[in-house]
Amino acid sequence: MSGEFSVVELSEDQLPAVVRLCRAALDPVRDAPEAAEIIARLCESPGRTPGLVAVVDGEVAGVALSSVGSRDRHSGHLDLLAVAPAHRRAGVGRALLAGTERLLAATGAHEVRLAGNPPYYAWPGVDVGYTPAICLARRTGYRQDRTAWNMSVDLTDDSRVAQLRTADDEHRLAAAGITVRRAAATDRDALAAAVEAHFAGAWPVEVAHSIGRAGAGCQVALRGGQLLGFAAYGSARPSWFGPMGTFPGATGLGIGRVLLRRCLRDQYAAGVRSVQIGWVGPEPFYADAVGARIERVFFQFRKSLRP
Repeated sequence: MSGEFSVVELSEDQLPAVVRLCRAALDPVRDAPEAAEIIARLCESPGRTPGLVAVVDGEVAGVALSSVGSRDRHSGHLDLLAVAPAHRRAGVGRALLAGTERLLAATGAHEVRLAGNPPYYAWPGVDVGYTPAICLARRTGYRQDRTAWNMSVDLTDDSRVAQLRTADDEHRLAAAGITVRRAAATDRDALAAAVEAHFAGAWPVEVAHSIGRAGAGCQVALRGGQLLGFAAYGSARPSWFGPMGTFPGATGLGIGRVLLRRCLRDQYAAGVRSVQIGWVGPEPFYADAVGARIERVFFQFRKSLRP
């Protein structure tokens, strides 16, 4: 049972305790193993606002991390809310949420969104499996806005892993003058610029962050030095794939399928056995290319901070 708690601003020396809390509070299979990476990624956000922790008898019992929208400074985001199992149903989550709303209002935010804030995010929204979080959102005046989902690829099946071979397709592409390889640090700036020129949103940052990071990587296709396509993984979390894209004029060559499979092989080699294709689309491509299936569903919520 929870005792009296206080809500204070998160300090750097409390981060290890926050990671331990998340390992206990998050889904034990799909989220808890990457608690350290999740916290590190969210803390990298240039739009990060002060985090909050609930403290009971000197111990961290809950945490809330938030940020200002990367594309809309009037939109605040609750990026993480977690409460230790022993301290649930005692008002900890509600107090952390209310404190976060006040912090975001002080930045000039007009609303709070329970939705990912790309490129620094850990989930597209609230996983429907986190029922207490969804109930808290509804009870505190949030309205459901949109729905997002992930697809997953099971790499525990040897036959599935065998289907990731790309030698024949790479030979076919090579005959057309197309080279497929892992992106290097020297590719980062040119690749990010090319992605920015052809794809909207946070993809340039996500692709740049996938190169040279532990647990991350990027595969590219080129012809005569010209970039034709890319596929990245690990920018948000080591087990997550994306983004990927094929540049205009290079579609229909089967490049995307090869890049995707090469990335999944890299993740498999790194010990990942279940890959999440985050905030996914188009579903038929991934289902056909690697047997992906829709698995995680996320509700996105928003609440106005205006009187």
